[in-house]
Amino acid sequence: MNDLQRLKEMGITVWDVRRPECYPDVSPQPVSLPDDCKLLLVCESKPTEQEALLFSKVLASMKLSVKQALHLPPQAVNLLDKHQLEWCWFAGTQQMDIDGVKMLTSPSLAVLENDQFAKKQLWQQIKQYES
Repeated sequence: MNDLQRLKEMGITVWDVRRPECYPDVSPQPVSLPDDCKLLLVCESKPTEQEALLFSKVLASMKLSVKQALHLPPQAVNLLDKHQLEWCWFAGTQQMDIDGVKMLTSPSLAVLENDQFAKKQLWQQIKQYES
């Protein structure tokens, strides 16, 4: 069994080699999203249970379900393959360009949870696309 198969079996589909010079034969694989994925949450780590509750409330306000959203770490955004995304939400990380996608930025979900002003700014960004 090779290393890529081991990673896949462990559920690790997005990874980054810290010292690529040690692995000349390994190239980053494109990240494929399911066709029903409409929103991509880009942040350093997967939401905690508490953060996931806030995330699901924001999705509901956008008329999206949790099943239509996925998390991706920032270093994997450049590896995106063809997709059907409508939204990309950068939470606590620098925004990157993704053509044809509505972009949202906010502090991390942990900060957003307790910051009413940041929540209001996020809501205004969402509403801006509706008009």
